[in-house]
Amino acid sequence: MEQLFTLDSLITLFMLVLLQAVLGFDNLLYISLESKKAPAAKQSFVRKMGVGLAIILRIVLLFALMSLIQYFQKPFAALHGNDILEFEFNVHSVIVLAGGVFIIYTAVKEIWHMMLFHEHESNEESSKKGSINMIIFWIVIMNLVFSFDSILSALALTSGMEYASQLTLMTIAIVAGGILMIVLADKVSNFLQKNRMYEVLGLFILLIVGIMLLSEGGHLAHLHLFGNPITPMSKTTFYFVIVVLVLIDIVQGRYQKKLLAQKELRENSFKNKKADL
Repeated sequence: MEQLFTLDSLITLFMLVLLQAVLGFDNLLYISLESKKAPAAKQSFVRKMGVGLAIILRIVLLFALMSLIQYFQKPFAALHGNDILEFEFNVHSVIVLAGGVFIIYTAVKEIWHMMLFHEHESNEESSKKGSINMIIFWIVIMNLVFSFDSILSALALTSGMEYASQLTLMTIAIVAGGILMIVLADKVSNFLQKNRMYEVLGLFILLIVGIMLLSEGGHLAHLHLFGNPITPMSKTTFYFVIVVLVLIDIVQGRYQKKLLAQKELRENSFKNKKADL
């Protein structure tokens, strides 16, 4: 335990907390959007409860991964020598693939509802009231899915340390990252609530998150389609796509305001001419 109080350990702890924050961005977005399905008065409670339970389960998952990591990585189903499809599934790849499919489904469903059923908001409140437990459940489950990469990366960062020090540092980082997520989740949700136009942007970012998880899961499963390997989307590419989406949204929003201002100016000019006649 003496390793905990060295400069190297403190730097490692800082890197672990930073890692939890960076890799938790997509999770944070999902929590903010998922919690909106709850009644307005319960949304903050849902976010806090979901992340709080997820912190506890993340620590349990940490113990499990440190003890059983070889079983998570061990293939249980494989297909080789096929020109169309090859794979080597393990528990880790299946969890990541399932998470990607679910997030894509959630994003597409919400975009579809936003386009077609937005006018039925008055009927939504009654259906939301009975779904709080389910919303918390999905927040916890998806938090665990997102936590796999962060925990595995943290294990790599702390490799070489003694077991007790490694476990302590990672537990502190998980708790600190969870508290940070609770604080930021309310801020992100409030921002989206006040700026409803960014909901579409958030949902498409969530869609990209799902695609990123699918590519990661396919890579972990050594998936080949028609002889071509599935390669994971890098974090650099992911953040670049997000920046592009945000820039497009900003430019489109300002251009739309400009068009509306020009339209209003033409209408006022037409009214003034009509009044002069």
